[in-house]
Amino acid sequence: MTINIKDIAEKDRNSVLHPFTQLKDFAAGKLGEPTIVETGKGIRIQDVHGTQLIDGFAGLYCVNVGYGRTEIAEAISRQAHRLAYYHSYAAHTTDELAVLSDRLVKMAPGNMSKVFYGMSGSDANETQAKLVWYYNNLRGKPKKKKIISRERGYHGCSVVSGSMTGMSFYHDYMDLPLPQIDHTGVPHHYWGANPGETEREFSARRAAELDEMIETLGPDNVGAFIAEPVLGTGGITPPPEGYWEAIQAVLKKYDVLLIADEVITGFGRTGSMFGSQHYGIEPDLITVAKGLTSAYFPLSASIVGEKVYKVIEEGADKVGAFSHGYTYSGHPIGAAAANAVLDIVEKENLPGNAREVGAYFQAQLKEKFAQLPIVGEVRGVGLMGAIEFVGNRENKTRFDPSLKVGARVSKAARDRGLIARAMPHGDILGFAPPLVTTKAEIDEIVSIAEKAVSCVIDDLVRDGQKI
Repeated sequence: MTINIKDIAEKDRNSVLHPFTQLKDFAAGKLGEPTIVETGKGIRIQDVHGTQLIDGFAGLYCVNVGYGRTEIAEAISRQAHRLAYYHSYAAHTTDELAVLSDRLVKMAPGNMSKVFYGMSGSDANETQAKLVWYYNNLRGKPKKKKIISRERGYHGCSVVSGSMTGMSFYHDYMDLPLPQIDHTGVPHHYWGANPGETEREFSARRAAELDEMIETLGPDNVGAFIAEPVLGTGGITPPPEGYWEAIQAVLKKYDVLLIADEVITGFGRTGSMFGSQHYGIEPDLITVAKGLTSAYFPLSASIVGEKVYKVIEEGADKVGAFSHGYTYSGHPIGAAAANAVLDIVEKENLPGNAREVGAYFQAQLKEKFAQLPIVGEVRGVGLMGAIEFVGNRENKTRFDPSLKVGARVSKAARDRGLIARAMPHGDILGFAPPLVTTKAEIDEIVSIAEKAVSCVIDDLVRDGQKI
């Protein structure tokens, strides 16, 4: 198909409301033309001008099996030709849905029981909140409704999930967060530790702060704690040593459910099938999306633990039908796509590849960047990593935000053929390449990132910035 590039760009500018885009600048053409992505293969995408880019962020942490996997397209096509849609209300199902659900319950960490489906991580976390409230109502604890999230945690941007997200720019002018949601401290040792405080001591302090928060809110009022095994959008920050052990002890003490948001970490990114398995987390509820279908079809899942499900089932005689669902819950095409993706994940051992290639990736990041004068911290796990830039590494002084160092490095990388993301809450360059990435491709990613950082350092020196 021949694409009229100018016509598509004009239609886009005149009709698409783009997420996370400066709308006035885009409308005025100050951001340039939209990038019209045409094809993708492996870890690369290509625009309509023929420009290839290494996708060092797997879309938005989601294209785990890489682009152009025809086996997934064929599974989608087969299902669409056989049965494009039927709902899952009132005990209707399809073979793909039943197989996928059985698969997820068996592969998920903890004692899981049932799976509820949506279309995005945001709506799945919305479902988790409703399940927490429903569960506590049914067991006669109607006040136990507060959900504690963490500063810099990301859980979506719908009403409840956006409230759970601990970043103010998701709340500003949106009347968020809701009063049912509270936030505790971010588990980032580099910025949050007291002088001389070890990771374990820092983790113990964060757990003590959570304990104090629950006591202040009232244990009878706190229903759940939601967290990513590894902070994603909040800076790609793995937990400090001892963190999850200490946090879970507090939650068990106060009968608080644990929601593990595995939207990013699920299906292999940390080097384990789930981030919860990687860090010894025993969740009551698990949220998955992104890697579930490798973003080939919109699908999310709220995986419900036996403890929660048993209360819901036993309450059915009292309340009747489970009154929650979406038109597209358990969409048969989404289920077919997910089964095809999980076949690839298991057959090609993508968690193992993320573990092996990820270890090489982490070592290369540290070797190439950790000693640079503008780098404060290099961190990551598996195939997710981050470089955090600082104005003074000796006293941990940030750059003046107006310098936009992280954004400049990200742009310099893109100009050289690599998509790496400028993360919020600091000058941070983030990476989350597809889980099929090879060591040779890691070398390409790191080499381009090196050139981008070097370019920005030169620009800063030229502008009189002391390095």
